[in-house]
Amino acid sequence: MQRFMILALLVSCLVVAPAFGAVAPPQPPAKKAGAPSPQPAKEEAASVAILSIIPSQGEAGTTIVVSGSGFTADTTLYLATTKIAANVAGAKQLSFEVPDLPPGLYALYVRTPRGAASKSYSFVILAQRPVAVDLTPDTVYSCAPASERQVTVSGHHFRDGSQVLFDGAAIRSRFISPDSLSFTAPSVAGGLHQVQVRNPDGSVSGVLGLLIDGNPEITGVTSGEEYVNYYNLYIDGRNFQQGSTVVVTEEKSLDLMAGGQLSVDVKRFQSGVSSGGPERDRIVYVSCNRIVYQRYPYSTVPKNFRVQVVNPDGSQSTTTSVSAP
Repeated sequence: MQRFMILALLVSCLVVAPAFGAVAPPQPPAKKAGAPSPQPAKEEAASVAILSIIPSQGEAGTTIVVSGSGFTADTTLYLATTKIAANVAGAKQLSFEVPDLPPGLYALYVRTPRGAASKSYSFVILAQRPVAVDLTPDTVYSCAPASERQVTVSGHHFRDGSQVLFDGAAIRSRFISPDSLSFTAPSVAGGLHQVQVRNPDGSVSGVLGLLIDGNPEITGVTSGEEYVNYYNLYIDGRNFQQGSTVVVTEEKSLDLMAGGQLSVDVKRFQSGVSSGGPERDRIVYVSCNRIVYQRYPYSTVPKNFRVQVVNPDGSQSTTTSVSAP
């Protein structure tokens, strides 16, 4: 009987214990009817688009017009990863100047301050064409020495490796700076010749004119050595040629006391050619700067006469007055 009562008491303790020692899990608060579920804040960025790019290529400094939609004063424009200053004319148009970037193909797109970007389009930056502005000097004498034939081309966008084109043909030139080249004017016929600059990429500048002056010019006539029956008369100047002719115009009196009139005697002497007649005077071509007139005077009394040089192509110097026997 005592053993039965102890067993009943133990069973009673096992049944009642959970009610006093167990901790119930917390329950979520009751949801109010009709309240919306909270969502993460999400802000939609404004859209932007490019519809046209005019022109779709250009060299540095060219103005490009971009048409599209969604442009604002804060819209930024990019060429690849380079941010470009743009002038926004309204929601549908902006413009920019092509920057000085290496020639090539670039992705062009615009972006809003909120991060929205347009579709990218291909844009080609062209190499800058050379611009020839001036030649110094712009006139070269055909018989000038090499030191006096140096010509400087002034302009813009020249590059190391640029060439001077002389009448369309490349000649040796020297790169000085992006604004300056130099070359030696070649020995060519007199006249106006064309000078251009060609960059390594093949782009060519406009045409400048270089005058090669081949007209003979007398700068002075002086007496030289005297011999038994003739003396040398030095005709100095420029652009004389082998085969040039010296024209000597001399006034002679027939008989002034008898009422006669002055006559004009014109003699023509060609260098390297004998007159073949009784006239002994002759000329000797020394260089493009000097001709020697070997004059055989019939008296030692000074006379007034004029000399002129005529080149084989017909170009002539002005006449120069001389007083000599």
